[in-house]
Amino acid sequence: MRQPVYDGGDMCRVSMQKMVLQNSMQFTIYRGAIVSAEHNSSSLFQSLRERFMKQKVNHHKARQERHSMNETKFKVKGIFFDLDGTIVDSTEAYLEAARTAFEALGKMPLDDKTALEIPKRLEQRQPLTDIIKSSNTKKFLEAYLHTYYSITPEKTKLIPNTQTALQTLSQKAKLALVTMRFVPQHTIKTELTHFGIADNFTHIVTALDTHKPKPSPEALIKTVQAMDVQICDCIMVGDSVTDIQAGKAAGTKTIAVLTGLFTQQELAKQHPDLILKDITALPKHIQ
Repeated sequence: MRQPVYDGGDMCRVSMQKMVLQNSMQFTIYRGAIVSAEHNSSSLFQSLRERFMKQKVNHHKARQERHSMNETKFKVKGIFFDLDGTIVDSTEAYLEAARTAFEALGKMPLDDKTALEIPKRLEQRQPLTDIIKSSNTKKFLEAYLHTYYSITPEKTKLIPNTQTALQTLSQKAKLALVTMRFVPQHTIKTELTHFGIADNFTHIVTALDTHKPKPSPEALIKTVQAMDVQICDCIMVGDSVTDIQAGKAAGTKTIAVLTGLFTQQELAKQHPDLILKDITALPKHIQ
């Protein structure tokens, strides 16, 4: 078999061609002779080379984007925070509420991963029929929401190091809490007081204070009016797609955090101005 001729100055190309020849060449047995598929190997090498160069370019672009996001700074007068999944971890409350609701229907509880789809669906106003597999959705939701709201004060946990981050941020801008829990403001304030963070917030808005919950911008617009700041000087920080949608609809900058139920991929589709691991990384991005 005739050996291919390599360019001696291009060791990377030689190495790649050897790999192609050794592992990817196809042979055909015809009348006892072995015929090399040299044309196919050359095409395959070109394809691999193009793929390698494309991956190299994408990696470089991704590194530049990460560097750019790490250097992003915001000059703001107001910062709006979501509650569940942003400041507190509500996972235990979600799971217990699901168990109680399924028991109310006489059904066995779901696995945790599926159960945590319920609050995601509720927030996005998506149907639950394929999850609860019952026509009695009303009974399920009544049991679910009643349990959830009654146990959140005991079951939620402050996300680590949040207290320090909020103290630092409160010295840079006015902070507000915008939650879509259907509870009075004093209920939320009691929970925040329990965690030692209530004094950091100048204003609280719940679902009872608005006609339209997030992703409507109504709650954010009311908050801006109460805080006497301009909407363009504010940031919405949250863990869900509706937080980002509400911020964009209102005209704020938006920052997504990865401490809630939504994945980075789901949040990235909403094109927030910044994605952070949690709010403890936020102070360095606020001037």
